[in-house]
Amino acid sequence: MQKNPYGQNYKGDNHTFRMFKDEGDDQGSVPWNQKIFQNDESHKCPTYVSQTPPCQGSCPSGHNIRGWLDIVRGMEKPSGDMSWQEYAFRRSTDANPFPSIMGRVCPAPCEDGCNRNEVEDTVGINAVEQFIGDTAKEKGYKFEVDAKDTGKKVAIIGGGCGGLTAALQLRKQGHSVTVFEKYDQLGGMMMYGIPDYRVPRDVLKHEIDRIIETGVETKMNTKVGVDVSMEELEKDYDAVLFAIGAMNGRSLPIPGGDAGNCVSGVAFLEAYNQGRLKHITGKVICIGGGDTSIDVVSVARRLGNIENIADKDRPEHVIFDDTAHDVVDTSKRLGAEVLLTTRSTIENMPAAQEEIDDANREGVEIQGQLQPVEVIKNSDGRAVALRMIRLEEDGSTPIEGSEFDIECELIVSAIGQGVDAEGMDDSFFNERGFIDADKNFQVPNKPGFFVCGDVVRPHLLTTAIGQAGIVADSIDDYLAGNNQKVRSKVDVHYFDLMDKLNEWGLSPTDYEKGGAFGEATDTAEYAVHNYEDRSFASIIPHTELFLGHFDNEERNARNHKTVDIDNVLGNFEERLIGYSEEEAQAEAGRCMSCGLCFECDNCVMYCPQDAVFKVKKDQATLGRYVDTDYNKCIGCHICADVCPTGYIQMGLGE
Repeated sequence: MQKNPYGQNYKGDNHTFRMFKDEGDDQGSVPWNQKIFQNDESHKCPTYVSQTPPCQGSCPSGHNIRGWLDIVRGMEKPSGDMSWQEYAFRRSTDANPFPSIMGRVCPAPCEDGCNRNEVEDTVGINAVEQFIGDTAKEKGYKFEVDAKDTGKKVAIIGGGCGGLTAALQLRKQGHSVTVFEKYDQLGGMMMYGIPDYRVPRDVLKHEIDRIIETGVETKMNTKVGVDVSMEELEKDYDAVLFAIGAMNGRSLPIPGGDAGNCVSGVAFLEAYNQGRLKHITGKVICIGGGDTSIDVVSVARRLGNIENIADKDRPEHVIFDDTAHDVVDTSKRLGAEVLLTTRSTIENMPAAQEEIDDANREGVEIQGQLQPVEVIKNSDGRAVALRMIRLEEDGSTPIEGSEFDIECELIVSAIGQGVDAEGMDDSFFNERGFIDADKNFQVPNKPGFFVCGDVVRPHLLTTAIGQAGIVADSIDDYLAGNNQKVRSKVDVHYFDLMDKLNEWGLSPTDYEKGGAFGEATDTAEYAVHNYEDRSFASIIPHTELFLGHFDNEERNARNHKTVDIDNVLGNFEERLIGYSEEEAQAEAGRCMSCGLCFECDNCVMYCPQDAVFKVKKDQATLGRYVDTDYNKCIGCHICADVCPTGYIQMGLGE
């Protein structure tokens, strides 16, 4: 049972959303209309309070998700002659310069946090983001860099999503940037760790090139610590950013785990993405349960099995010896037998459910509650079987006497990743092989050195992107000789009313001496009155919304090209079918704009005193759509009750 704004209990029923109890309910028999007006002597009047929506609060890159959804749906319009498509692109890429890629592969923690889940189903945030990115590619939108050159130089070690995001932000700040990349192509895990049917290479190349075109210098096939020393970087650059990622896979820590045909998931995917691994031999067992393991088994099913091959063409030789399969051999491919095992129950696997469903449909066998205990090797030292033990449902307690062997030709471990720190100063790395960082992503006790991404802790691509945005600010402060900023409690890219007013030429006027400065005002043109920005401090939960306003609207799910056991072999086509413009706008329209006015007019229509009114068109913009005449307001708080987004709060008073 919850409390309504007047102190009475009401039933927070997800079907009725009743704000007031009926006459005769257990709280007394006062008629409901008297309850509404009983507080007409309240000294509290409405304040317009913006807060961060939970989608954004759940996003590690701090995307202004509500912002670009509002643009796509047509609620927030650009000034001047900019198209809404370009406006959405620019808003989206303030935080993430890879909308096409992240719209395809991010597991979307934003959708898990979406308040729309309390009505029927999440907003398809990823799908709209993909539409924004694909449209930007089609229309050729570029990043704009107009900052004055600072004369400062920054070295970035690693050209993955974190390093490239930081490079773009630093260029926007006016700094010179050089990216050192050990591979012959940029992209890091996006290029070498995710298969091409999930990340189309033409799309990835376009989004990378768009960053490099801002003036980022690159040094390819250059491994810091081997081809160039840390001392040289420290001498030649004003700041150094470690963004090297975690591209080394962990081997199986069990007896026999050093067998030649035991490989890591990262190495397996790298060999495939480099175009060297074109088929497998015999049965493949992958140990994992996360997204990398799903990619491994899905690739294995597509590559297929070739029997009776020469020893040099076994997968482990291609993976470890940097050789390549003959394309002609692929004509002999047959369906591959692929098993994925995980310690958890299948229901609790960390991989995205959509990816698990696809793997099942493609013919991958998945078994849960299994733990490898030993690799069985033959006299040549090759693995011929993997000994497993069954686990209790907790995923950690072995069941005594349940061991059994599974014959196989290749064992792939996708159980974690590490950093390739060859040649680098050990003093930068902790006992786990990663680099510690403070809240501003500085390397402790190493002035001028910064860090972001998987080298801090392996996590999502969007996590590395979010850290890159923060570390770029930190580097900028360091180069300017400024103290590091104290980061906000809710550290995201959020709506700024002053920026919006500036954009539309509606900024407050300068204060003139002799005025009433410092006194309470709801009319003075030098103040943005009746408004409070709490986005930096609070995330608005669904309990602060009026959910009864929203009708059930089914999600416009992205279509998929169906890949199943019958057509998976050799099928490397992209599975996702992006939104049309109409679908993107319809899905964006399902956003509830949590924490910010979406101009529904409820407060105007339901105010019994006509105290709430629409701002004149030539003075209105997003966040300044309605206002309150305090001479008429009696503090009845009906406007706050009927506000769907929680933007109106009775904030004036104690």
